[in-house]
Amino acid sequence: MLSEQVKNKLITIVGTENVQDSKASLLAYSYDATPGFQSFPDIVVSPKNKQEISEIVKLCNEYQIPIVPRGSGSNLSAGTTPLHGGVVLLMKHLNNIIEIDEENLTVRTQPGVITQDLIQAVEVKGFFYPPDPSSMKISQIGGNISENSGGLRGLKYGVTRDYVMGLEVVLPNGEIIRTGGKLAKDVAGYDLTRLFIGAEGTLGIVTEATLKLIPKPETKKTMLALYQDIDAAARTVSAIIANRIIPATLEFLDQPTLKAVEDFAQVGLPTDVKAILLIEQDGNESVVNADMDKIAAICNQNKAVRVTIAETKEEAEALTSARRAALSALARLRPTTILEDATVPRSEIANMVKAIEEIAERNQVNICTFGHAGDGNLHPTCLTDIRDKEEMARVEKAFEEIFKKAIELGGTITGEHGVGAMKLPYLHLKAGEAGIEVMRGIKQALDPNQIMNPGKIFSLSDRNRVVVQK
Repeated sequence: MLSEQVKNKLITIVGTENVQDSKASLLAYSYDATPGFQSFPDIVVSPKNKQEISEIVKLCNEYQIPIVPRGSGSNLSAGTTPLHGGVVLLMKHLNNIIEIDEENLTVRTQPGVITQDLIQAVEVKGFFYPPDPSSMKISQIGGNISENSGGLRGLKYGVTRDYVMGLEVVLPNGEIIRTGGKLAKDVAGYDLTRLFIGAEGTLGIVTEATLKLIPKPETKKTMLALYQDIDAAARTVSAIIANRIIPATLEFLDQPTLKAVEDFAQVGLPTDVKAILLIEQDGNESVVNADMDKIAAICNQNKAVRVTIAETKEEAEALTSARRAALSALARLRPTTILEDATVPRSEIANMVKAIEEIAERNQVNICTFGHAGDGNLHPTCLTDIRDKEEMARVEKAFEEIFKKAIELGGTITGEHGVGAMKLPYLHLKAGEAGIEVMRGIKQALDPNQIMNPGKIFSLSDRNRVVVQK
């Protein structure tokens, strides 16, 4: 519980209108999009600029009060759940695109800008910002940076990390630093920019980002390939890459996901097949046409029962939007939807899909699988009910087996959702105990009082206030 003294100091910094501690407000920010985790903050604060953030952080550091930076709360790893109470720091006022620099192909933005708004703003000027998480309509750039978000275009264009050129960050002691910038080359010391990307707010608070832009592709085509054999669909993914074709998007949906998505979006997706691949290519028109011809031939060679190309821009956008709605569609079916993102090398996609099916059957749980097959990032999604403790025990066992299988196949426990609190027990599978100790050392050096989003990525032995429902 915060003292009245600390609350009054926060009000002095940001104003009464930007401090909330009603029961309704604390409840609203006690959870994020991750099922099974909830813990109340002591107060919710909405700063207007970096100077106010710096003063808030200095205050929290002095009194050793936990502070959790939060955007839209759309993450799926309990990364913004205030497990140790303290201050939830909302970025809603830092929502301006500062500059689109056409000469240097960059955009400077505050962290509270909605991802899709930024994408649309740069496209008006003929530029392209590729990272496109499925939550892009509501997620904020700061959250994308904290989680190193990916998206449907990750195969060809990479993830958020690949487009962050520089950051402005408030450190846990309140100091403000700048890293990187608009330079194409910069090896002056450690790469601090990358250190903060994917750190989930545990090392500092991003208050500004300089992002790389590229020219907007000339054209785009969208294809659906239908399969009655899931293994054949998975093998097609490897075959496309092996033929040195890198599509902009190469997505996989199994039949249960297809049925849920079509019922939700009603765009005419076939539901009588075992799986589909949604494939997009963009770029020069002649190259796109040639690549799509080759991809169609590869799909047919690998037992696709039908291959079709969207005839209009509207049809293509409807297909892509339907894929982005997969989680929302599945979430309608049962009270609790747990979506994971085990990732393996592309060559192991077929083995991983098969393993997920076997694990689901063995544990008697309902798992639908979709995801970014082109970069090996699958989203096994379990439809369950968190109130059924016996079933939830089987769900947790199934996901543990999935994580271990991904590691066995040369993969990782998370490709784009982050560790947060949800995957904290499994990080050692990927990083090893020595790797975790290196991370602890970095955390200790920057945040000795452990105020920045405590209880995320790895546990903190000196905190005992955690309230977790799982």
